[in-house]
Amino acid sequence: MKLYSGTSSQFVEDATFNRIAGKLRSAFFAAYGFNPSEGEERSWRNSLRALSNVFQFAQFQTQGVLLEYQLPMTSRRLDCLVTGRSEDGQDQGVIIELKQWEESTESDGENEVLTYLGGGLRDVLHPSVQVGRYEMYLTDTHTAFYGGDSPVSLSSCSYLHNYPLISGDAIFAAKFKDVLTRWPVFTSDAVGGLEDFLISRVSEPGGMDVLRRVEESEYRPSKKLMDHVANVIDGKHEYVLLDEQLVVYDKVLAVTNQVSGDPHVIIVKGGPGITTHNMPQDQRHLPKHGRIERLFDPVGSCGLRLVRAFRRG
Repeated sequence: MKLYSGTSSQFVEDATFNRIAGKLRSAFFAAYGFNPSEGEERSWRNSLRALSNVFQFAQFQTQGVLLEYQLPMTSRRLDCLVTGRSEDGQDQGVIIELKQWEESTESDGENEVLTYLGGGLRDVLHPSVQVGRYEMYLTDTHTAFYGGDSPVSLSSCSYLHNYPLISGDAIFAAKFKDVLTRWPVFTSDAVGGLEDFLISRVSEPGGMDVLRRVEESEYRPSKKLMDHVANVIDGKHEYVLLDEQLVVYDKVLAVTNQVSGDPHVIIVKGGPGITTHNMPQDQRHLPKHGRIERLFDPVGSCGLRLVRAFRRG
């Protein structure tokens, strides 16, 4: 399911003439039966206008554009998937994660930064980690990206169009070096880099043909995903955790490394997911004398008791 589909030239026109948010709002209501929040509409207007400027600079005309494309079997939606062909004729897709962030600071979590959202400072996934996991999820579950002799090649990046590049910024901390290399972040002063990234992948004609491949293909778990499931059954952490799932997972591990000798309890609220099921088996990341015990797991919440024991003498 998606909220918008069309050519890059149509997308640029809709964004330039301030039609894009209205079209997405109408499609959202038709799909869900209620209107999106004002904040989401505002982000559509601001972020998609900024992205349309990049498409104009790159002189994109015939690329395919999907907006708010829902990942199979989840409630998560991609901000933008642009499709086309590379110079060697390879069908390509690029996921673009859009952020209105202006600043961030370091977080204790392995994959997180702190930034202001919803009126407060919150732990959120680093943009490269977030978009990279969307890419991994699609290549595990969507036949367009793994099936046949020539699947669509998928790449990902993030565009932080309000975010200035500052030396030593948390976004570019050393711990994110590997994910930044694989799934780069482009800040407000790196439009040329984003343009080059896209041109190298989707500059050639045929984008709408590639887009139709994506829309007409189906959800079907790949053999790789089946291997992941088998490994989880064997107690190995293999699932691709998305968004808040990974934030919670990292938060529990971070708290476990900080707590005193007394037991602690963390209540995880929300729909059922894989996060809490992984916790009891995945003890290898804990301190030498720490462990996690799952206390209960009804639909919608889970209690995790964090125990850190210390040797005596």
